[in-house]
Amino acid sequence: MKFSYVNSTVIHFGQGQIEQITNAIPSDANVLVIYGGGSIKKNGVYDQVANALSSHKWYEFSGVEPNPTKETMDKAIELVAAQGITYILAIGGGSVIDGAKFVAAAALHSGDSWDLITGDYQPNSALPLGVVLTLPATGSESNMAGVITKKATNEKQGFLTPLVRPQFAVLDPDAMKTLPERQLINGLVDAWVHVCEQYITVPTGNMVQEGYAETLLKNLLVLGANFTQRDDNWHANLMWTANQALNGFLGSGVPHDWASHMMGHELTALWKVDHARSLAIVQPSLLRNQIEGKRAKLEQMGRNVFALCPSDDLAERTVDAIEAFYNSLEVETRLVEHTGDKQDAIEAILEKLKAKGFTQLGENRAIDLPTIETILADAL
Repeated sequence: MKFSYVNSTVIHFGQGQIEQITNAIPSDANVLVIYGGGSIKKNGVYDQVANALSSHKWYEFSGVEPNPTKETMDKAIELVAAQGITYILAIGGGSVIDGAKFVAAAALHSGDSWDLITGDYQPNSALPLGVVLTLPATGSESNMAGVITKKATNEKQGFLTPLVRPQFAVLDPDAMKTLPERQLINGLVDAWVHVCEQYITVPTGNMVQEGYAETLLKNLLVLGANFTQRDDNWHANLMWTANQALNGFLGSGVPHDWASHMMGHELTALWKVDHARSLAIVQPSLLRNQIEGKRAKLEQMGRNVFALCPSDDLAERTVDAIEAFYNSLEVETRLVEHTGDKQDAIEAILEKLKAKGFTQLGENRAIDLPTIETILADAL
C-alpha cells in the first residue's frame, strides 16, 4: 500500500454555489464558456453563470455532443486562438468536461490535436479550467482524465494528465433537477462501475479504500432503490457519490481493472451506445468469465454490499445481484443497438482493440484477445 495522492480541485458544493465563479476565475481572464446542447438555458444555469461572469470578458462555445468528438472540439480550439482565450469554463457533465479538457491541453499545441491522444504531443502546460457540473457520473470535474472520440475513424480513447485537472468545480444539485431520467440512471450506473473497476480485483488489506468503496456502492444501491422518490437529498447524494467514485482517492494503493471500460468504449464508438450502458452490457459477462481470479473480492462484495448469506456460490450470486441492480433500473445487459451478425460485431471490436494495443486487459493482464472474444460473445 504505497502511493502518492493529491487532488488540487477546489469543490464548491451546494445550492447557489454557482456565484463562486465570480471570484474563482481571475478578473482579467479571457474566458471561453463551453457547454452542450443548450439545456442550461432552460434550467437557469446559463443565467446564473452569466451573472457570475458579468465583470469578466467571456465568449461561449456550444454544441458539445455526448461522447465529445475531436472534430467538434477542434472548432473550440480555433476559437481559443482567435479570441486569445486564457481560461476555460465547462458547464455540463462528463462529456462537456472531457471535451473542455481536450481543448485546454490541445489548444497550446501547434500540430494536430489528436497528437494528445496518440502521445505524439506531451503537454507541459494547459489552459486553466473550471467546471460547473450538471450531470454527475464520471468524476471528471475533479480528476485528470478525459475521453475523446475521433468521428472520422470511430475511435474513442482516453488521455491522462494532471495539467487538465480543473482548478475548481461547482457542484450544485439544483443543476440536475431537470435532467431526463435516462441521464440520471446513466449517472448511477457509471458511478457504480467506476467504483467496481477499482474494487472488484483482489483483497488488498487496504481498509480505508475497500471500506469506502463498499460505502459508495451501498449509497448507489439505495439511490437506485429510491429512484422514483427523488428529492433534494437524493440529487445531492448522487452528485457527491459520483464525484468520490473517480476523484483519484478511491484507487490509491489498490489494483485497478478497467477492462469493462476498454471494451465498452468500442460499443460507444461503433454503435453510439450510451457510455454507462456500454459498461452494463460488458461487466456481468466479464465478471463471470474472470470469476475465479475475482472470487474472493466478489464474495467480500456479496457480504458487505448486498448482505448476501455465505455459500459456495456467493461470488456467482454477487454477479447476479449486480445484473439485477442494472435490470431494476431498466438498463440492458445485452447489446440491442447492433442488429446485424454478432460475430461481425465481435470482430469489429477486436480489430479496434488490437489497433490500440489493448490486447491484455484487467488487473492481472489476463484478459487477452481470445478471452475478450469469449466475453463479448456472451455480452452481445
